[in-house]
Amino acid sequence: FPELAVCGYPPRDLLGKSRFVPDNEASLQEIAAQTGEPPLLVGFVEQNNSGQGRDFYNAAAWCAHGEVQRTFRKCLLPAYDVFDEERHFHGADNPQFMEYGGKRIGITICEDIWTAPFVDTRQRYRFDPVEVLSGADLDLLLNLSASPWQFGKNDFRQDLVSSAASRCRCPMVFCNAIGGNDELIFDGHSIAVNAEGKLIAGLAGFREESLVIDIQSDSRQEILSPSFRQEPMADIHDALLLGLRDYAHKSGFHKALLGLSGGIDSAVTAALAADALGKENVIGISLPSAISSSHSRDDAAALAANLGIEYHTLGISELVSAADKTLKPLFEGRSEDVTEENVQARSRGLLLMAVSNKFGALLLSTGNKSELAVGYCTLYGDMCGGLAVISDLPKVKVYQLARWINRHREIIPANTIDKAPSAELRPDQKDEDSLPPYEVLDAILALYVEEGKSSSEIIEAGFAPEIVHDIIRKVDLNEYKRKQAAPGLKITPLAFGVGRRIPIVQKYVG
Repeated sequence: FPELAVCGYPPRDLLGKSRFVPDNEASLQEIAAQTGEPPLLVGFVEQNNSGQGRDFYNAAAWCAHGEVQRTFRKCLLPAYDVFDEERHFHGADNPQFMEYGGKRIGITICEDIWTAPFVDTRQRYRFDPVEVLSGADLDLLLNLSASPWQFGKNDFRQDLVSSAASRCRCPMVFCNAIGGNDELIFDGHSIAVNAEGKLIAGLAGFREESLVIDIQSDSRQEILSPSFRQEPMADIHDALLLGLRDYAHKSGFHKALLGLSGGIDSAVTAALAADALGKENVIGISLPSAISSSHSRDDAAALAANLGIEYHTLGISELVSAADKTLKPLFEGRSEDVTEENVQARSRGLLLMAVSNKFGALLLSTGNKSELAVGYCTLYGDMCGGLAVISDLPKVKVYQLARWINRHREIIPANTIDKAPSAELRPDQKDEDSLPPYEVLDAILALYVEEGKSSSEIIEAGFAPEIVHDIIRKVDLNEYKRKQAAPGLKITPLAFGVGRRIPIVQKYVG
């Protein structure tokens, strides 16, 4: 079973609760009591009773004949991106192996194998557990993992496992977690390779699967689940479905709602919600203002009909007028600006939250990563919600995903995909009035946000200096908004969330 399967990964500060670790150890004993001759290897949290180091070990228990026979401890503790294991866990000094059935079996836990020459993070550690085990004359190497998914990671992990097997000159089994835990999505894609690192078996992505394999068979063809290898957009789609479904159900929600603007972002989010939760459990609400275009209303209605979801229209004109009237004496002598635009967005947020409260439905916010990066969103307006489904999906990929969703039939109206994107908070507004084309914006954001490149490096890559400086200014200026955003599902190497910790008040310009 995967890393920390007994309690879930990552447990974070649940480890600070007085009963959490004892309860996890009691659960382990219940699991062990159900074992017979076939052994079971499962991840759990072990108390560190040595009186030295941190309080706990990230451990694995070898269970058989009704009890825990032996425990193994993780050596390398990641403390980068979304990982903070050094906050609670104590690392083992060396990896271990055991004899079973006349075979020597090495046990590693997730990061312990992330030490191949092509892995950048290997220099963080003082030793290489795979190198240590390569001298143990192993017959089998096992790895229990909770490795979160991001696009492009599948092949990298397979290369990593193949490298470890080749270095230890033995077959290897990599067992990865499945499911959503807050913003993290664990995709499975567990694999087995032979001593040369050749793939023997590949399990399903984004769903649980069990398989019995013969690791000593060299003639057998690869055994691959149909979803083990699929096109990138299918992976992104399945990852977001899993993350949304688990976040909703584990939080106690069975229904979701969202505002349908007629735009691409809300359309993609609605399609994902209908797939993840069932069309009968999704409520779409159109919230037109006095300046909303007729095609936006028509596109929203067409989308809801195509999906078969519940659909309502709640106009905000009277609500906006009442707010404008109330504010008029205070705003006397001041010209209209973005303030009045935001009153519209916040009126929508107020109504959506009211429906969420009344019907017990999870409100999904629909902003994408590009907009969240530059602050092209309204705090307490369209940012309202309990989960930001596509907040780690750049705008260009939102369009790609929409076309993939439409691959068999038109679900998202063609006009929604073809028309110029607009927030529709003022007449004839277009996103490109305030932003460069999304192809340019997303490329700059990938360099600045995900790769940490400086403005000069981005300009040297061929982007116009005035655009680069404007985008970087907007990213830095809107850190305070992102700190108040709903949790978002992580699918890129670096998402806005727990893996990116930029001070709000920083004044660094680079």
